[in-house]
Amino acid sequence: MTSETLIKSEKHLPKESSQKKQLETKSATQNKISVCDIMKNNTSKVIKKMESQVPTYIQQYSDLYTAYLHAFDDIFGTCYIAEKQFFDKLGIDQKTLKTLENYSDSLTNVCSSQIDASTKFLRTYVQLRTSAIESYDRYTHLVMDYYANVSSQLNSFLEKQQ
Repeated sequence: MTSETLIKSEKHLPKESSQKKQLETKSATQNKISVCDIMKNNTSKVIKKMESQVPTYIQQYSDLYTAYLHAFDDIFGTCYIAEKQFFDKLGIDQKTLKTLENYSDSLTNVCSSQIDASTKFLRTYVQLRTSAIESYDRYTHLVMDYYANVSSQLNSFLEKQQ
């Protein structure tokens, strides 16, 4: 039954019955779902679920990375104990060892500065991507607001034509 035939049939009914029909029609309209409702609701559920897992993912990868780093540190610690006696018995000149220490320190400093640069680059990269997403989101909202306005005007125009 179209809304026009419903309105025409309501003219012949008592006022209470007409109000009851309007409430039933309004209730039926409110209970209707659309493809957009289904997609939006389910997409939101999945995104919220993924978002709730982010801290867990980050913590798990952090724990894994830390385990690797500790394993490498342990390997060098074990080698240190086993090889210290061997190298001490070789009697390597202190001047040579000091040169080796300076070289190793310079490599350590380069490695440390590269880690700092990589961290700074990643921070900047994430900020850039986040800014791009926020800009896109603002643009999308503007387009959707414009679309809603045009749709509203078109619907008003079409209602006037009927």
